[in-house]
Amino acid sequence: MRTHPPRTRLPGSPLAVAASALATLAVLAVPQPAGAAEASPAGFGAGTTGGGTAPAVTVSTLSAFKSAVTGNSAKVVRVNGLISLSGQVDVGSNTTVLGMGSSSGITGGGLRLKKVSNVVVRNLNISKPVAPADGITVEASTKVWIDHNSFSADRDHDKDHYDGLLDINHGADGVTVSWNTFRNHFKGSLVGHSDNNASQDTGHLRVTYHHNHFANVYSRIPSLRFGTGHFYNNYVEGAETACHSRMGAQLLVENNVFRSTKVAVTTNRSSDVDGYANLRGNDLGGAATEVSRVGTFTNPPYGYSAEPASSVATSVTTGAGAGKL
Repeated sequence: MRTHPPRTRLPGSPLAVAASALATLAVLAVPQPAGAAEASPAGFGAGTTGGGTAPAVTVSTLSAFKSAVTGNSAKVVRVNGLISLSGQVDVGSNTTVLGMGSSSGITGGGLRLKKVSNVVVRNLNISKPVAPADGITVEASTKVWIDHNSFSADRDHDKDHYDGLLDINHGADGVTVSWNTFRNHFKGSLVGHSDNNASQDTGHLRVTYHHNHFANVYSRIPSLRFGTGHFYNNYVEGAETACHSRMGAQLLVENNVFRSTKVAVTTNRSSDVDGYANLRGNDLGGAATEVSRVGTFTNPPYGYSAEPASSVATSVTTGAGAGKL
């Protein structure tokens, strides 16, 4: 939602006043591009700043990248080019990792945010994270913003050849996942790794997904245990099972678009305890829903503006992914 500037007195002649007013209206009428770089995240990850205004360091090799993201001091690390790795690189607190251009990032492995806080990851291509590495793992960490990245693998291998594209687990909390693309994968985004981790996860795992594009991702869009999820303004194509709430999780599914999807929302698969879900304003595109328990999470504790489902596909395909900042 655009916020108009406060009114001020315009000095000068009536003609000058009119000209100045017209100029102001012209500026306000310029549309903002879909997915334009937000200065800060909406949703449960609100308040995440990463490295803030710390001087940026540019890296193009794996060794330089590992060194640059280590430690908890404020830092901004720019990735120039595609870095190959196996396994995962640990990222410290108070860090911004930012890809340069539309084709920089990492392949073959991923990033791990373990017991850290205040981390931003933006504009990266993250591809083919060979198991047991996820593209990004957020583990026991708080205040995380995953924004405008392009996650991908392929479906030419067994479903367990690659691990998750983005997994959030072990009591992680306060995460926003916005304006990303997830393509060609079996296991998209898992929130809560096990049915047996209630003691650590209950009361945590609060995650917002908005304006993401999931294309040819088989399932886990997302799969949520124990936590609280807000899934709004996302575009899902070609899923077997998209949103999956289980083990008492609360999931609000709002103003999304589903196409060529078998089950848009389920609460009663794979776990001994069902989850909860609330649906509103979605374009299911013929997808089924399996909601065994209607949830109580209907009013997220933060400000946001959900656009109608009718405009979501255009906004997301135009604005999501790396190279759109």
